[in-house]
Amino acid sequence: MTLYLFYFLSFLAVLSALMVVVSKNPVHSVLYLIMTFFAIAGHYVLLNAQFLAAVHVIVYAGAIMVLFLYVIMMLNLNADTEPQKGKWLRVAATVAGGILMVVLVGALRSAADTLPVTAHDNQIGMIKNLGKVLYKDFMLPFEISSILFLVAMVGAVMLGKKEIK
Repeated sequence: MTLYLFYFLSFLAVLSALMVVVSKNPVHSVLYLIMTFFAIAGHYVLLNAQFLAAVHVIVYAGAIMVLFLYVIMMLNLNADTEPQKGKWLRVAATVAGGILMVVLVGALRSAADTLPVTAHDNQIGMIKNLGKVLYKDFMLPFEISSILFLVAMVGAVMLGKKEIK
């Protein structure tokens, strides 16, 4: 049963990701991207990482996609006002995409040979174990990233503040 669910979610994720790229309407692209995020969250549930699935849906499918939709609607993108791309630019983009695909396939093929074989642990994605690993093994990087986020927040406030003259 889980194998069929995995195949269905994989097919849905790949199809909706392709529709993000192919779709002409930017709002439809964002909606397809939300569908992709839900399919990936389904993969997290299959991997027994329920907390990661919930955070993925809340952060990406919720907050980030709302911001994307807001920006797209504020930009008011029309095909009439968009500058047309040249033929050579399209060819260059296709070649660059093909090279990227070759590099990714080569990297994944070599990475598959070096993956360690471990026993399946049913409790690996639970929040209790995630918290233990996060606050025991990765305490310093976690605290450094929190300080980095604090500095970024202060920087954003300082950049957005109007100067008093």
